[in-house]
Amino acid sequence: AGAAMTFSAQKCGVCFQPPSIVLIYKDSGQEKTRQRIMPVRNFSRFSDCSRAAEQLKNNPRHKAYLQGVSLRQLQKLYSLLRGHLEGQSLAESLEKFRQEDSIDPEEDMNKLDDRELAKRKSIMDELFEKNRKKKDDPDFVYNVEVEFPQDEQLESCGWDLESDEEI
Repeated sequence: AGAAMTFSAQKCGVCFQPPSIVLIYKDSGQEKTRQRIMPVRNFSRFSDCSRAAEQLKNNPRHKAYLQGVSLRQLQKLYSLLRGHLEGQSLAESLEKFRQEDSIDPEEDMNKLDDRELAKRKSIMDELFEKNRKKKDDPDFVYNVEVEFPQDEQLESCGWDLESDEEI
């Protein structure tokens, strides 16, 4: 009977007292909106938010409910919880997460280790999906053509120039 039920996540949040992740979801079998409270145990201000998020998302008891919730969202909730345990206000925790969650265009990603690079890619993928226009969107336009102004002096780049060098 469990395989026939599908859940659609509506909202996901964190509760500080007692520490828990709260999911508001729709049960397609009954068309009811329900709330699921998942207690956070063995989590301290020294815990790894990424690991905690992965463990929760892969937990057999919660897996079906959390399919519609991204790993990044769960990581954010855990980082807010960790910030609370460190004594930060919600605003401070959100700002800290925002700084960690943004991409610095000047950063040399060639110097990052695999884990940090994967984190940046995940942030970019999420940003891309958020900004992407889909066919169903009301402001979707097919085949957009843009004229770029030609009055500015075009800059040439070193790699644009013809080169006789073999690579």
